[in-house]
Amino acid sequence: MNIAYGLTFLFSMAAFVGATDTGNPGFVVRLTQKGLDYALQEGMIVLQQQLFQIQLPDFSGTYDVGVLGKVKYRFSSMTISSVQLPSYQVIPVPDKGLKLSISGAFIQVDGRWDVRYSFIHEDGSFNIKVLGISISVGLILGSDESGRPTIAPSDCSCHISNVEVHMSGTIGWLVDLFHNNVESELRQSMENKICPEVTQSISSKLLSLLQTLPVTTKIDQISAIDYSLTGPPSVMANWIDVLLKGEFFDISHRTTPPFSPPVMSLPPEQDLMVYFAVSEYLFNTAGFVYQDAGALVFNLTDDMIPKESSMHLNTSSFGILIPSISKMYPNMLMKLKISTASAPALNIKPGNLTLSPVGNIQAYAILPNSSLAPLFLLQLNTNVLAKVAVNSGKIVGSLELDKSLREPWSYNLIQRYLKMQNQSIQNRRKD
Repeated sequence: MNIAYGLTFLFSMAAFVGATDTGNPGFVVRLTQKGLDYALQEGMIVLQQQLFQIQLPDFSGTYDVGVLGKVKYRFSSMTISSVQLPSYQVIPVPDKGLKLSISGAFIQVDGRWDVRYSFIHEDGSFNIKVLGISISVGLILGSDESGRPTIAPSDCSCHISNVEVHMSGTIGWLVDLFHNNVESELRQSMENKICPEVTQSISSKLLSLLQTLPVTTKIDQISAIDYSLTGPPSVMANWIDVLLKGEFFDISHRTTPPFSPPVMSLPPEQDLMVYFAVSEYLFNTAGFVYQDAGALVFNLTDDMIPKESSMHLNTSSFGILIPSISKMYPNMLMKLKISTASAPALNIKPGNLTLSPVGNIQAYAILPNSSLAPLFLLQLNTNVLAKVAVNSGKIVGSLELDKSLREPWSYNLIQRYLKMQNQSIQNRRKD
């Protein structure tokens, strides 16, 4: 019978924990036993709904009652009216995959029966109670060359404790002749068909679905992210680590980054359902892509600065810092072109993050004809250190900024600018 078809939906929930390139991942998802239990619980709810929608085929047979001849019977219009799934579990199998099992399940099927014996014809309604259903199936998880997950069933077993058939009708003596035979045949038939149905559905329908899963997502007009699987899942006794590539790439021309992902070592945590681990590789490939595409450029003009600011982007304001600017280009607006000289580099260490961008600030005077006159170029080296910790369940941290300007007059320029800003703040407080 096709009762087993609905069970395949439950087993599909593990398919996304599979994993081709055996390089280090840039992103790791850890699904713990608690997470698997929760997924199974939600899957069982959906499974029960799916079972009620299964269309069951007719069941017929012939029973020899000896000198009385043969009795032909048929069960039709069968629908599942009740489902109980009291016990179920999912267990990681180290270095292989998952073991899913259901035990003590109960299903009731209602329908019509029809019996023909010689010139006697009788029909009526019936219900079949399938008791003590136990199903166990192993799932071997892997990946194909495209980095999509694969899944294969193994070690499927099924047992049904008992089948009870209750039929209404007027010729009870005839029904009693083959009643036990029908129950035995139904039980054996279902036991023999459930595992083949489950394994065939996993091997064909579910595997075909997995082959259509996307492994990249477009971020914008420049980049996309590759989250294909880099290797088989690391299956331990209490969790599964899913290894994802976690790499940004240029949509127009994909190139290999000039660096490799570092080795990621996750602590043996399992208190939560899911853990996520991200390496610096994910962020650094993003910086590499946008730097290579020339997208890390930002233009700053005076209309972008608050009107109440004491410092504006014009030659008069900057003339206080660099007198020659206001003399050569009096009373003109300015434009700052801020760009990175190289891709920003993020370094992740236990307890802190360090971002080290190298940038250029090119200043221009905006001439009356809207053309630009170059004024000066600042080359800026910056180290941003973020210290991260967890306090009372909250992520806390601090930032430290270390920068240097590569111009001979840079130090004096910054000192004069800070003094001017400080004086402006004091004047506003007096007002």
